[in-house]
Amino acid sequence: MASTRATFTLDKWLASRALELGINVSAAARQGVADAVHDALLRADRDAYVKNREDVDGFWADAEEWGGT
Repeated sequence: MASTRATFTLDKWLASRALELGINVSAAARQGVADAVHDALLRADRDAYVKNREDVDGFWADAEEWGGT
């Protein structure tokens, strides 16, 4: 997958603690952005579902009866 360079600001205290703890800030930032995108997509899907609910379709109940034993 192609990647792009990004720049962000980090508090000095946080950067210092991350260095002391051996945290890979780039990897942590990538994961944080991936998690935020995932969460935003879930919210968008949920909002779309709430705005455009599906109607109950009685066909499936009848179709299940056809195959029942």
